[in-house]
Amino acid sequence: MASLIEVRDLLALQGRMEASQLSHALHAPRPLIDAMLARLEAMGRAMRIREEADGCLSGSCKSCPEGKACLREWWTLK
Repeated sequence: MASLIEVRDLLALQGRMEASQLSHALHAPRPLIDAMLARLEAMGRAMRIREEADGCLSGSCKSCPEGKACLREWWTLK
């Protein structure tokens, strides 16, 4: 099972990662990684970066069948 320190260390090594990438790299379930990232954010150790949808073809993610799948969310250390 992944620990909070492992998540922090992996973010430190990689610079920025998505939660799904962290989950895959640490072989941990996504809800666990989401909870750890939220805790790191609450502690002031990590921050989330939302990437703008420059590549969205339709221009309106509200009508997107994937439900805003084109909006990426990255995590990085402060």
